Amino acid sequence: MHRKIIGICVQNGGTMKYSLFTVSVPEMNLEQVLEKLKENGYDGVDWRVTAIPTDPEILAEKPSYWRNNLCTIDIDKVEEQAEEIRALTARYGLEINALATYLDCSTDPAKIESCMIAAKKMGCSRIRVNALRYDKEKGYTQLFAEAVAGFKKVEELAKKHGVKADFEMHHGTITAAASSARRLASYFDPEYIGVIYDTGNIIYEGFEEYQMALEVLGPYLDLVHVKNAMWVKKEVDGKEKYAADWAPFTDGHADFERCFKALKAVGYDGYVTFEDFSSVETSEEKIKNDLSFIKKIVDSIE
Repeated sequence: MHRKIIGICVQNGGTMKYSLFTVSVPEMNLEQVLEKLKENGYDGVDWRVTAIPTDPEILAEKPSYWRNNLCTIDIDKVEEQAEEIRALTARYGLEINALATYLDCSTDPAKIESCMIAAKKMGCSRIRVNALRYDKEKGYTQLFAEAVAGFKKVEELAKKHGVKADFEMHHGTITAAASSARRLASYFDPEYIGVIYDTGNIIYEGFEEYQMALEVLGPYLDLVHVKNAMWVKKEVDGKEKYAADWAPFTDGHADFERCFKALKAVGYDGYVTFEDFSSVETSEEKIKNDLSFIKKIVDSIE
């Protein structure tokens, strides 16, 4: 695979690279986002891969992150479009860092395998296959057992195709924190199953001290998502409460300086993938300004 394990660290043997997850630019088409990424100095792209809506009402809506998102590859056509997408991405001198699906480890293995085959055709080394959402009716113990069983099948497919499957640290799932993610990941070979650390999701749920969290993940840390969030007062279930919401990179609770110092301390120099669900700037402005903001922080760390 593309990484080797060195102590608790994961190393690529090169400098940190920057990508963008296309969920965050819903009004752009595939070529438009590639143009902007190339123009602003990104190294790669994480393509959003999921079913494209067929409901005319949704398709008539203003583009949005999770409904009418124009910067999406249809999961039902991803294999047949793989060569075309690879060529389009290469035309702009960018790597395909990941195929970011919304599949989880309980999904029909044939669907997961299809995405791995597509990734292989694209020269992409990883796809996202998430852990299970928490369900209080089932309870954690049962869900954990189901996730282990599910990822055993995913791991076999990863070995077969030479494409790694990463699950994300995400609020609402059984892997919201580094500790819970490592517990699940530890059942598998880090060559084939990895973890995505997310600086925004942990504001919602799962924050642990940055360096400790990265040390806990150890060889399973395969990708870092950067975005921001903050706690604000808003109406929740008919009552005013504090709850998490997305925020601009420059105005949220994520401590990017501490995070990138921790990444350096554990030797991470892989891809950093940008997401930004805030609404202060346009997509084009966020593509430019978010990268500039993070690069200044990275460059200031000795």
